[in-house]
Amino acid sequence: MANVSVYNMEGKEVGKMDLNDAVFGVEINEHLVHMAVVQHLANKRQGTQKAKTRSEVSGGGRKPWRQKGTGHARQGSTRAPQWTGGGVVFAPVPRDYSFKLNKKEKRSALKSALTSRVQENKFIVVDEIKLDEIKTKKFKAVLDNLKVNKAIVILDQNDQNVILSARNIPDVITAQTNTINVYDIMKYNTVIVTKAAVEKIQEVYA
Repeated sequence: MANVSVYNMEGKEVGKMDLNDAVFGVEINEHLVHMAVVQHLANKRQGTQKAKTRSEVSGGGRKPWRQKGTGHARQGSTRAPQWTGGGVVFAPVPRDYSFKLNKKEKRSALKSALTSRVQENKFIVVDEIKLDEIKTKKFKAVLDNLKVNKAIVILDQNDQNVILSARNIPDVITAQTNTINVYDIMKYNTVIVTKAAVEKIQEVYA
């Protein structure tokens, strides 16, 4: 069972915490982590690109010149792809890029991502993160105390003071235990998580 230090907002160690191996000590499956990241990016794609094929562009109903005897190559329409203003060959059309991962695969990928962060010592547990007002400077001070710059901060509840204070800091995002995903965990160097959030994650995924 992994044992990690618990810090306060001043960056001082205030205790230790055991992590459940069923969530934070699994065998890392790189293939599933990769698939989860690919799925996340694919699901974000709009897929709204569109170009017209030769059947959709206007004009070109008449044969531009007779088949033989002109010295030109034979042409059937001025809207064929080789003509200016013609249609596009294999034109892109609106489509859905999203695909599905099984629930077990998603859970396994998330556990693998969390485990990798624990093994790399990029998983910081904080006893609590509380701010009495919305103040970016105060939240930045907490990150500086923890010696972190690019991080995902996982909270156990929707604390607007913390979320809005972190919003303007580049390379920092906040998430709750029910919104974490593999892509964000792998994208940001460090995972900062409150003690209560760790317990919630262990309840759901153990």
